[in-house]
Amino acid sequence: MRRRTLLTGFAGGLIAAGAVPAFASADRRVLHVRPGGSVQAAVDAVVATGGTGRTIVVHPGTYREVVDIPAQAAELTIRGATRDPRETVIVYDNANGTQKPDGSGTYGTAGSATFTSAAPGLTVRDLTLANDWLRADHPEITGTQAVAAYVTGDRSQFKRVRFLAHQDTLFADTTALSAFDRHYYRDCYIEGDVDFVFGRARAVFERCHFHTLDRDVAFKPEGMVFAPATARANPYGFLAVRGLVTSGAEDGAYKIARPWVPSYETTAWPSLVVRDTWLGPGIDAVTPYTNMRDAYPWQTMRFCEYGNSGPGAAIPVPENRPQLTAAEAGEHTRRTYLGDWCPYERQ
Repeated sequence: MRRRTLLTGFAGGLIAAGAVPAFASADRRVLHVRPGGSVQAAVDAVVATGGTGRTIVVHPGTYREVVDIPAQAAELTIRGATRDPRETVIVYDNANGTQKPDGSGTYGTAGSATFTSAAPGLTVRDLTLANDWLRADHPEITGTQAVAAYVTGDRSQFKRVRFLAHQDTLFADTTALSAFDRHYYRDCYIEGDVDFVFGRARAVFERCHFHTLDRDVAFKPEGMVFAPATARANPYGFLAVRGLVTSGAEDGAYKIARPWVPSYETTAWPSLVVRDTWLGPGIDAVTPYTNMRDAYPWQTMRFCEYGNSGPGAAIPVPENRPQLTAAEAGEHTRRTYLGDWCPYERQ
């Protein structure tokens, strides 16, 4: 209930997904969406006119709709009209186990996403993407993954974006098993509980704030921040650098990560490096990693740390916290992960 109150309290009121789009002309390079309009309608207009390199400016308000950006909308920018991401919110409430209206089954994890993009060269900034589906409201549903954003496509970047959900908040993935799509997240806020940053993208999270939510459960851990599913052929997976991990749960209730080896890609070799990041007391410093399935133990994965600080970064049991050497750390930077794409040079 807490999140629904949070997300409907902004100026502009609740936006109807089916309302007439509030922008002047789809053939313009900049389209404006205002209260009474639909972000999806603006995206559809861009696709219909075959436009690339367009910008959609979303004005303050809460837009309750699902947004799906196809690959044809290349080099698209979607941004909030102000620099405060709390003022512009795109939110919906589907879960993995939610039945589709047409009776064709449930949405599945990826299909539950409020925001989906397969567009190369996507830029999103200065807004909030959220899924406010709550387990407590739907005890009959066992598929409780409810994604805020499902992102594929090379050169996808998010700056000053808030990602809000519970389980599986941000699905940072690739367009195909063989693709090494690159993502860049800077100055973002990402909160959730179980595996809330997951997928097989080559993704850099720079100066991002990860926040773990308190769960009303009797077991530990309550959840994990990361669940990478990196392809074995991909030399790089997730890199979190110069970030912050805080928690609304009790001390030691969360793990940094567990490896995800999907049933459809059992050769995956998950990769995660967390470096130069402050880890709060919510992280279990003694055993910061765990298994998703015992057949794929985390110790056989590419999990490492370097230069972290804070109570959750203590190393009481060295074998439980693999550390990079200084030389190895030089291979795990935004430049090595992103190659010839340098979005960090354009702030």
